[in-house]
Amino acid sequence: MKPRRCLVFLSFLALATIAQATGIPPAPSPTANVIVVTLDGLRWQEFFGGADRALLKEVDKAEPPAPVRRFWRETPEARRAALMPFMWEVVARQGQVFGDPSQGSLAHVANGLWFSYPGYAEMLSGFADPRVNSNDKVPNPNPTVLEWLNGQRGFAGRVFAFGAWDVLPSILAVGRSGLPAGDGYPPVPGPATERDRAINDLADDLPPLWDGAPLDAPIMQAALECLRTRQPRVLYVMLGETDEWGHEGRYDLYLDAAWRGDRFIRRIWEAAQSMPAYAGKTALVVAVDHGRGATPEDWTDHGEKVPAAERILMAVMGPDTPALGLRKSVTVTAGQLAATAAALVGEDFNAAAPKAAPPLPLR
Repeated sequence: MKPRRCLVFLSFLALATIAQATGIPPAPSPTANVIVVTLDGLRWQEFFGGADRALLKEVDKAEPPAPVRRFWRETPEARRAALMPFMWEVVARQGQVFGDPSQGSLAHVANGLWFSYPGYAEMLSGFADPRVNSNDKVPNPNPTVLEWLNGQRGFAGRVFAFGAWDVLPSILAVGRSGLPAGDGYPPVPGPATERDRAINDLADDLPPLWDGAPLDAPIMQAALECLRTRQPRVLYVMLGETDEWGHEGRYDLYLDAAWRGDRFIRRIWEAAQSMPAYAGKTALVVAVDHGRGATPEDWTDHGEKVPAAERILMAVMGPDTPALGLRKSVTVTAGQLAATAAALVGEDFNAAAPKAAPPLPLR
């Protein structure tokens, strides 16, 4: 064997030996797509423990009301499965979940403000920026991982976002990024199909309950239609009713919004798995932008004066994510979502954004 060929052969042999010793698979990652879903202001208390008895107000002692029948069970495990069955029956078994204090796990936001825009900016840009300190519609000064991925080879024009908040275009700085962002006004930007237009009409026909925050249903439908017809490689969906009903003090509707959020996550995951472009090639990331108060007196609120709102939860499932279930004795931050979403599809966000937190420790 000639010296040059011998050197090349030995190099390949060394790489193969290292891969075998470390357990690193020699084949490239099978994950080609990522779906990110956030549920605004969902408390970790309900996610990990189910409905809170102190907040379930029984209006009829003879016959428990609907929220009690639907969501109350005798154990935390049964209660959380009743509230968010897909997250617990599928995601927690086939993927990983971060933030359960009973497992010594902490997931938290690092911005110190504990409300929405700073939380979303931290999650999507990878770090807390003190310039992002309000919910005002000011363009995010930092590129998000969505904007960055949209500029990478193979992703251009295949990154879409839908959110139940009219601040979403500012968070994504659409004037700079050029990302299509449906924010409920209308849900589908640039409708291309009859179904797109029907979804926008439906949104116009629904009552405007909150200023700047539409109901989740049109957002869910817009995202599902986008998946079916435009086949994005990166899809971000922001659901908002958990936060809105929380602020209203409607614990029954807050629980229902969490249940419907779980139902949507199941539907979009199952829709993806039924499509050749996505089946076995898609990762799922679920997170929240901030928590809420921990007592019956302050559960409706969040922000700097509500320390419990610092704590969040995060979950990941996909073909490259080992099924480790509830992660124990690990601390993670919201900012790790950005690099994680990129890493799942084989891209290095930290190389472009050195301030961004590293990916979640999935291995």
